[in-house]
Amino acid sequence: MSIRERLSGNEAIATAMRQINPDVFAMFPITPSTEIPQYYAQYVADGKVDTEFITVESEHSSLSACMGAEAAGVRAVTATSSAGLSFMNEVLYVAASSRLPIVLAVACRALTGPININHDYSDSMAERDSGFIQIYAENNQEVYDNYLQAHRIAEHPDVRLPLMVCEDGFITSHAIENIELEEDEAVKKFVGEYHPENYLLKKENPLAVGPYGVSNYYMEARVAQAQAMKNAKKVILDVAADFEKTFGRSYSFFEAYKMDDAEVAMVIMGSSAGTAKAAVDKLRAEGVKAGVIKIRVFRPFPGEELAAVLKGVKAVAVMDKSEGFSACGGPLFAETAGACINMPDRPLMVDIVFGLGGRDFTVEAALSVFDRLKNIAATGEVGELYTHMGQRER
Repeated sequence: MSIRERLSGNEAIATAMRQINPDVFAMFPITPSTEIPQYYAQYVADGKVDTEFITVESEHSSLSACMGAEAAGVRAVTATSSAGLSFMNEVLYVAASSRLPIVLAVACRALTGPININHDYSDSMAERDSGFIQIYAENNQEVYDNYLQAHRIAEHPDVRLPLMVCEDGFITSHAIENIELEEDEAVKKFVGEYHPENYLLKKENPLAVGPYGVSNYYMEARVAQAQAMKNAKKVILDVAADFEKTFGRSYSFFEAYKMDDAEVAMVIMGSSAGTAKAAVDKLRAEGVKAGVIKIRVFRPFPGEELAAVLKGVKAVAVMDKSEGFSACGGPLFAETAGACINMPDRPLMVDIVFGLGGRDFTVEAALSVFDRLKNIAATGEVGELYTHMGQRER
């Protein structure tokens, strides 16, 4: 039976971790994810878990310690944000190529340059091609539920890839919301124990982890890793189906909100989707056929499934909460446009970069985006493909 509670996103993640009771938590603090190891350290001190809690000297070291633990055959976790995730960059790629199913909680925050501690996705998007699965949440309930599903996805024998559970820094990481928690024993049963087939301490089958990939083997290893990411799509859906059967809450690659007959639509991620939905509700009351697609799973990207939902839509705005500096749009736009490239009747599409460094995104701003889409749908003229919104003009 679910337990009604009020928690921040950080505490929701720490609670899920406590219920799972991982073998190793290697930590180094950075705003706004610091509360996650802070809460967990208290669980360790109170004897509520038997996790080996390791304090290290950097984020590079925290993920390196998790790599060693996972390679040895145990379940390992950590948490970070922003420059901390960037400092892990080298180890992210090594962990993924070594097929070590570490679960990394990321409270997404703008990357330094200039220094900023508020939310956007520049940190996680900078690591989108590291080989980590990436799952994003709109609210604290989704943060908790995504974490409960994370280990089963990452550790599946057809996948064996590390996974980022991403929440919005300060917006969901620190804001307190009503949430339904599950009983400890139910969570333990759902997640299960970790029993890797091969690991460093298995004397019956000695192996090396992270060897030098000479040219004769490097490409084969990369192709196997790419296939594992493809395999993750089915596993994500299978785990979500079992999660719904067990706890009653439904998840997929994305949420299609009022998309059945939508003529104009917004593709967006995270907490901003709630704002977009409020705008859609207002427009629907006025007779406008508007809809929202909230991306939950960014890696692996659900391109085929997204294209199927966008079929028949006249105009689409892809909302990027990170700047890709490509001069032609952000990362979510690139993925969405690529997914639609071979559609026979693909929608007209624009990219809008918004919310950088914590800049507000309001219902009025969302409505202005839909106004632009209505004009595109009516005239067939896209105008400028790649724009920013919310910034002060000179």
